[in-house]
Order: sequence, then structure tokens, then C-alpha cells
Amino acid sequence: MSPTIDRIATIRLAPLPAVVLGLVVVLAAGCNEQDMVVQPKVKPYQESAFFADGQASRPLIEGTVARGQLRVDPAYDTGKLGDLLVDKFPARVKVDSTLLRRGQERYNIYCSPCHSRSGDGKGMIVQRGFPTPPSFHDQRLRDAPAGHFFNVITHGYGAMYSYASRIPTDDRWAIVAYIRALQLSQYATLDDVPPEERSRLEKEGATE
Repeated sequence: MSPTIDRIATIRLAPLPAVVLGLVVVLAAGCNEQDMVVQPKVKPYQESAFFADGQASRPLIEGTVARGQLRVDPAYDTGKLGDLLVDKFPARVKVDSTLLRRGQERYNIYCSPCHSRSGDGKGMIVQRGFPTPPSFHDQRLRDAPAGHFFNVITHGYGAMYSYASRIPTDDRWAIVAYIRALQLSQYATLDDVPPEERSRLEKEGATE
């Protein structure tokens, strides 16, 4: 073995200085599981000496927006343009079969207990004594703008409370689309059926 390798081996195998070993022992003794578990915590709505105002709950920093809460499309986010309810679906809402299926699912979960699955206002809890909501098939609601239904879901109306914390914006518009489908289902005419589907239905009707 060369003299250089001998010196490296000697350095690596040399014992740690007593001072370093002593420091390691002291630090290890001062850090135990109990100290990690029992330590000061800032608890919501409780007094705290950590902040100058003595409050543990902190106000939002000015100008901050929660993730997903940046509202840059008033028609989509509120169902309104200024003070007016939007009459049609916002541009970013694509009304197709996928949206209607989602709307049907969410409607049956959140709306049908009162409004019923057909939208006539005779849901199960209404049959058990809850106030009867208006039918979606009343002419007043058939003529109501799309933003009206979005606004009611968001803010509530009469005996109905707000669903803003329960139903995301996308799903609110999906429900509105399904309500429109329900309304159409009760008053649809043959002229509303696409020509290719109309031919198929006429043939099926002729064979029955």
C-alpha cells in the first residue's frame, strides 16, 4: 500500500474528537418524541400571543384569491351581465349529451327530492309536507332566462337555500341545461325532432 493510501486510511479510521461526540450526545438528549408532540400550536378562533393583535385566525392577505375562485367571466361565474340575468348559456358552456347526462345525475341528487325527477314540483319530501316549489313547466319558468336558474341554485330562493357550497359552477350550468331539457320534454312537438330521427320514429310508429 502506498504512503498516500496509508494516510487516507488513517484519516478515515481515526476516531471522532471527544468534543464532537459530546455535542452529538447533548443534541440527541434534547430532542425527544414528547417534545415534538407537545409544542405550541396556533388554533383557529383562539387567542394567540404569537400575533400582535392577539388573534390566531388571520385575515386574507389583500389581493389574494383562492385557487379556482378567480372570477374573470361574469356570465359564467354569476349568471349575470351587470344587473341582468343572462338569457342564454355562456360561451364556455358546451351544451351536449355529456353535459346533459352530468346535469341529469346532479339534478337527481340535489334537486329531485323537492322538484321531482320530472320537474313538476312534487318531489318525495314535498309529498311528506315540505312546501311545494313551482313547476319548471309553468309558463313563467319556461320563459325565465337561463341565468335565473343558475342564480337560484347559487343564492337560494324562498324556502330553498343556497347550493353554492355544494354544487360547483360547472355542475350548476349542467343542471340548468337539464332543466331546459325537462321543460322541452313536456312541450316538444314533432317539429322539434331532427329529420333523421323523425323518420325513424314515424317508421316505428307505423309498425306498432
